[in-house]
Amino acid sequence: MDWKECCSRRIAKDVKPDIGMIASLTKSSKNKSDSESKLEMSNITAGSKLSLAYDSLRELLEALSLKNGFKVYNHECYAAFLKEVMKESYKADEFNEIRKVRNAVNYYGKEISPEESSEVIARIKKLAVSVAGLLGK
Repeated sequence: MDWKECCSRRIAKDVKPDIGMIASLTKSSKNKSDSESKLEMSNITAGSKLSLAYDSLRELLEALSLKNGFKVYNHECYAAFLKEVMKESYKADEFNEIRKVRNAVNYYGKEISPEESSEVIARIKKLAVSVAGLLGK
């Protein structure tokens, strides 16, 4: 889905930047990242750690979109936002790949090993640092 379709289907819309909401999302993102870091990696926690790390990244993306005057209601449209609004194609492609892994675990019952989870979490954290940089954090 491209940004034009996201906007025309009202999955993304123009809003006024909300400094309070941006700060709240950034704090919540950090809390989820810290929570993920405190969980020991195991066969039992691998999926949960991945979900927490992904949610942390998604909240940073929500804060970034709000800072730029957009409210996005669909995770797929965050990739379009990164690619077409922010001109960050690599970050968009990376987010989309991570999103697909997370969706497979969360919605389709895919088992994820601790090793694979650790690898994806490392990618998430690297992308989160990059997104935080775009946010000015």
